[in-house]
Amino acid sequence: MKTTQISFQIVDLSNVEGDIKGGVVSFLVAVPLCLGIALASGAPLFSGIIAGIVGGLVVGLFSRSAVSISGPEAGLIVVVLAAIETLGSFPAFLLATFLAGVLQIGMGYMRAGIVSNFFPSSVIKGMLAGIGIILIIKQIPHLVGYDADSAEEISLFQPEGFTIFSQFQAAIGQLNGVAILIALISLTILLLWERPFFKQNKILKNIPAALVVVISGIAINELIGLFQNNWALKGNHLVQLPVADSPAAFFNLFTLPDFSQWMNPQVYTAAISIALVASLEALLSIEATDELDPLKRKTPTNTELKAQGIGNMVSGLIGGIPLTSVIVRSSVSINAGARTKLAALIHGSLLLICVIALPTVLNRIPWAALASILLITGYKLTRIQIFKQLFNEGIAKFLPFVATVAAILLTDLLTGIGVGMIVALFFVLRENYLNAHKTETFQDGGQERIRISLGDYVSFLSKASMVKLLTNVPENAIVEIDSTNSSYIDSDVLTTIQNFKETAHKRNIRLVFLREPADYKPVPESIIAMRNRHLREIEEMN
Repeated sequence: MKTTQISFQIVDLSNVEGDIKGGVVSFLVAVPLCLGIALASGAPLFSGIIAGIVGGLVVGLFSRSAVSISGPEAGLIVVVLAAIETLGSFPAFLLATFLAGVLQIGMGYMRAGIVSNFFPSSVIKGMLAGIGIILIIKQIPHLVGYDADSAEEISLFQPEGFTIFSQFQAAIGQLNGVAILIALISLTILLLWERPFFKQNKILKNIPAALVVVISGIAINELIGLFQNNWALKGNHLVQLPVADSPAAFFNLFTLPDFSQWMNPQVYTAAISIALVASLEALLSIEATDELDPLKRKTPTNTELKAQGIGNMVSGLIGGIPLTSVIVRSSVSINAGARTKLAALIHGSLLLICVIALPTVLNRIPWAALASILLITGYKLTRIQIFKQLFNEGIAKFLPFVATVAAILLTDLLTGIGVGMIVALFFVLRENYLNAHKTETFQDGGQERIRISLGDYVSFLSKASMVKLLTNVPENAIVEIDSTNSSYIDSDVLTTIQNFKETAHKRNIRLVFLREPADYKPVPESIIAMRNRHLREIEEMN
């Protein structure tokens, strides 16, 4: 009862400090990622910031997730880019985003959130580990001063365009001593902050390590600029937030949707694509975030779909790109100590305040400092202990996990999850094939007797194992089929038993059906009626 109550708290007074840390750190990481994702999507840069603000304040308010943070996400880049190109107008695209939000709310009321319950934990952990590995690899160029790829797309290999390997080649040719210095100092600070001395110090434990990293990065770069201006990091080595020089210019950064396009069928096609991809990513991210939550709370997925829908409606109305729950920001926040949705609200509030009052300060943050924070986050998502844990749980857990990680690295997030699900489904079918029935073999007066006890729900998946089992029955044996505990038997399985009955006498096999339950337990009338029907069908075989 206590856990359920906590999961819906906006503020937990006992953890305000941790929530503030989580909100601040996720805000620092979100600024460049919002800009980079908007840039990669072919949208105005400020539209990414708008989505980040809406994700923190609007979704944060309506969501019942304790620790998830929403905003623009790299998995939506391809969908957004294609929609803008197809519609030929950003305002028309905003209308599609608004309609996608309406669809998501409808999906929430239709209880489509149940989809997340069908994703096994091994695939979810594989998704987290895959994202962690990509975060680590993609930060390395930033750590040495190469900052052309700020979108952080979730893919290492692309059939066309700029790949991670070409980034490494370019990075080697553009090493920057100042960026490397800032990265080394930043990583040192982040690692030291995990040591007992810092974690137990009354003052230092309340200061987010990421904030110290950002302030140190700015200070080092500014100090170097005072003595040797041409050495200081500039341009795309720093955060690049649009700066408005007047209130009118600030409001001009917002864009309204083009409602005159409401009769355009392509708008609805784009809305459906955005709604489906954003909803699936949100459900998967929520499932993964619940895994990371130290308190192991469970988010109501249908409510989350509604919250995401409201967020996309608002984002589309004021000029933002689509948003969804984001694992990277959520995990950064959790690692910093966040435990309630106060962190998400702080994250959104800081984005809003800083783009209004402090854009020039944000534009002094070096990418190398932020890359250090993301690299440590990636490490925590893909620790070697996670691989060991899944390996020790057996091949049925480990292979779907590894397949998910590998497929995400080789393709993209959704494809990788799909591959992991296929591998996990294979083991489900394999387990059903091997253990669909309980079989006992014993001797009865010198004659072999085989008892087959059917389970409660015998689906068509049991047909293959039943065929194999009955085919391998030796001659002159007695076969007992006990279906007294079965509430449902698929017609394919009944047909298999019937076919065996018709041919058993040719091998001198005697077939016996047991109908009386050994341990009666009250069941609903509907189940009793279904069971009686199957018993009559089996009785007709005698």
